[in-house]
Amino acid sequence: MSANNCAPAAERKKLSFLDRYLTLWIFMAMALGLTVGYFIPSSSGFINSFSSGTTNIPLAIGLMLMMYPPFTKVKYNKLREVFRNVKILSISLLLNWVIGPVLMFALAIIFLHGHPDYMVGLILIGLARCIAMVIVWNELAEGSREYAAGLVALNSIFQVLLYSVYAYLFVTVLPPLFGFAGSVVPITIGQIGASVAIYLGIPFVAGFVTRYLLLRLKGENWYQTKFIPLISPVTLVALLFTIFIMFSLKGRMILQIPLDVLRIAAPLVIYFAIMFMVSFFIGKKLGADYATNTSIAFTAAGNNFELAIAVAIGVFGINSGEAFAGVIGPLVEVPALILLVNVAFWLRKKYYS
Repeated sequence: MSANNCAPAAERKKLSFLDRYLTLWIFMAMALGLTVGYFIPSSSGFINSFSSGTTNIPLAIGLMLMMYPPFTKVKYNKLREVFRNVKILSISLLLNWVIGPVLMFALAIIFLHGHPDYMVGLILIGLARCIAMVIVWNELAEGSREYAAGLVALNSIFQVLLYSVYAYLFVTVLPPLFGFAGSVVPITIGQIGASVAIYLGIPFVAGFVTRYLLLRLKGENWYQTKFIPLISPVTLVALLFTIFIMFSLKGRMILQIPLDVLRIAAPLVIYFAIMFMVSFFIGKKLGADYATNTSIAFTAAGNNFELAIAVAIGVFGINSGEAFAGVIGPLVEVPALILLVNVAFWLRKKYYS
């Protein structure tokens, strides 16, 4: 493992019980959410009652808690080394802001041309580059925390600046060239900034302040041997909570129209697989070590579904096909990216052992 990876393997193995059966816990949380959502229809209304605008508060809390422990482990004094590697940063930006959006647009046109509402929803997902859960996938796959934090910060800046422009280009301008009606997506820089602030800014600041204060007050040894093992399980517990909430909110709808779910899921699975594998082998060819390469690959493969869902609901309505496609996005992403965590370990054994 690279020196860039700030925690030794032994430290990460403290979560071995949760890690060993993580895929099982994930699918149990999904099944429980679907069961509750289908057999207790009032549950979604109850969960949605804790909402502010298009932000579901329990879901937002779960997402922020997932990211808080990894941010407490980042060695922020090493971030400057990340930004010095112009080649890696350039490749990451190319993957995220050229290849990713174009690939998702192409897959949406190919698979969902008969369902233009789902098509637009999928395109919106492709434009929302990952700034949140990538931290969790990277952590589980033992990628470089510094590179993940640096790439996420870069994506956040570009997302604030480019999302509204990309939405106009990919949803309003390009679809008519392929025989589809264009849609206007009036999303502002301020709205994008609010999403970034909620889902990235809060856990980032909390993690940074926690690390800074506790290292000064208690020292490096106490921080690594006492605090980190105590806080680490929060990521996986919050992940399971978030999955349960997501699946319970849409359990009835998913089970009522399973063919539509599969129709949307198919291009998403292809997208995740292509982006991860292409990114990983590009990084390998450039000489990136496993930890750095894993961070690049997960950053490229993931998407900011919170933003995509918020935009779809705000523009097209909560009951629209666009919003439904947006909701299916994370429901597919979670198991797909968990499987890619296992793929990452297999690739490490094959190419880095």
